Amino acid sequence: MEPGATASDTGDRGGLRAALGGLTTRGRSFFAAGIAAAVCAYVLGQADLLRVGMLLAVLPLVCVGVLYRTRYRVAGSRRLSPSRVPAGSEARVHLRMDNVSRLPTGLLMLQDHVPYVLGPRPRFVLDRVEAGGRREVSYRVRSDLRGRYPLGPLQLRLSDPFGMCELTRSFSAHDTLTVIPRTEPLPPVRLAGATAGYGDGRQRSLSLAGEDDVIPRGYRHGDDLRRVHWRSTARYGELMVRREEQPQRARCTVLLDTRRLAYQGAGPDSAFEWAVSGAASALVHMLERGFSVRLLTDTGSSVPDQGADGFAGSSQESADAAGLMMDTLAVVDHSDGAGLSRAHDVLRGGSEGLLVAFLGDLDEEQTAVACRMRQRSGAAVAFVLDSSGWFQDDGEPPARVRDRLRQLRESGWNALAVPAGVALPDLWQQAAQQRTDSGVSEGSAGFSGGWS
Repeated sequence: MEPGATASDTGDRGGLRAALGGLTTRGRSFFAAGIAAAVCAYVLGQADLLRVGMLLAVLPLVCVGVLYRTRYRVAGSRRLSPSRVPAGSEARVHLRMDNVSRLPTGLLMLQDHVPYVLGPRPRFVLDRVEAGGRREVSYRVRSDLRGRYPLGPLQLRLSDPFGMCELTRSFSAHDTLTVIPRTEPLPPVRLAGATAGYGDGRQRSLSLAGEDDVIPRGYRHGDDLRRVHWRSTARYGELMVRREEQPQRARCTVLLDTRRLAYQGAGPDSAFEWAVSGAASALVHMLERGFSVRLLTDTGSSVPDQGADGFAGSSQESADAAGLMMDTLAVVDHSDGAGLSRAHDVLRGGSEGLLVAFLGDLDEEQTAVACRMRQRSGAAVAFVLDSSGWFQDDGEPPARVRDRLRQLRESGWNALAVPAGVALPDLWQQAAQQRTDSGVSEGSAGFSGGWS
């Protein structure tokens, strides 16, 4: 930094040097021709030629100065619609450019940076934006792979009407597109093990304080006087209010096995992606029917991790939790764990409601852990994948998988094998048929009611 120069002066000088570097071939040629004409005019003593040379040399510099000032007078913004889409669906990105200067702009070229999986890099050309005007353009993005993808930065290239100079400005704002797993609508079948979400289910619990909630309590400041229990007030000699009994939403835990050793293959058609998509479909299906749902993985992580024992409570909490769970499934990857013991520890026992599990390859030890999980849930349905071959064309699972299914069913699971290419709605329907064929009654399931 030179003595007496400020930081802003140095930045301006650096910016001007960068602006001079934006001269096009035409601008450099004009500047060089002007300098040459000026030198020749000085040698030959031709004043008219000197004026021509000065015009040729100054014109590119004027264009540089105008563009250097203009690029900070153009504002850009981006808007996603929507910001969360299922895999294979399209989202639209809206770009808006505002000219906040008092002068019209020249040629504008827009370029937005997007990951290659979302499609080609979008480029737009805007001819001219008047003073105080705006322009809006849009493009579509699509991905068959779930994940979180950054969009930006937006780059703006300005060009003067004479084509002497081109300057580029990058906006710092970024946006994120979340591609969640595909979900399939599931049929409203009735399976042993789940009550309806609210009042028509037979499993209820009292709000807040449990069984003592039915006993009137002493009046507290702020209590509604309409809740005063006059009989108890006369008996105890002080104001007593009723504690109202409220039904609690039935619970459902969706367990996703993410162990790396439990799956083979990769890509949108792999067994692991089928399990992720299946878990997402089950979550959406149960939430739509009023259940309080949580997502659990083999690592023991639970989403949501707050609320009533990890389950969403009110409707607003359920909506927020649904978005959180889908965002989690958008980026979930294989874990390095070897077992399901951590997930087993999360299931505290007996009051966890319905358990829907999507399991990969199971060995003898992990099958035993899964069997113990059944004892810690009201009812359990398992979709077991064998990714080593996704079964043969005859649809019959290998003997090892059949043995695992038999052990799970003997422990109380409603277990089904998942062959390659089968749709989850078909398996969902098959699970209901399996209960009917096996003669399992609702009373013997340990958790009465049904999925509806």
